[in-house]
Amino acid sequence: MSEVRDDLKYTKTHEWVKIEGNVARIGITDHAQSELTDVVFVELPEIGKEVKKGEEVCTIESVKSVAEVYSPLTGKIVNVNKELENSPEKLNKSPYDEGWLFEMEIKDEKEIDDLLSPDDYRKLIS
Repeated sequence: MSEVRDDLKYTKTHEWVKIEGNVARIGITDHAQSELTDVVFVELPEIGKEVKKGEEVCTIESVKSVAEVYSPLTGKIVNVNKELENSPEKLNKSPYDEGWLFEMEIKDEKEIDDLLSPDDYRKLIS
């Protein structure tokens, strides 16, 4: 069974969102990384890039496939996890901690209400 943390919000496309003030940290869920299997490359977004909710932001390549990561919210990319460039396997080992992808400044806080609760996400993947 995939780990779903109670302090996060989720998307139907298997991203997790941790909100602290007006900044959201985003990654892929434990379920998503297990479906991808061994991650070999992560293409991170550019810092300063403005993205819209639902827009493709970065790409993850595994031995099995290529997956797109979509922005769960509208805003500006303010930080990326550079460690993944040399250690993409952190996405598999620690999707919620060391394997985060990027942080963004939230433009429209109302969009947070559209994210899935942990229970809703558990139902989605069960």
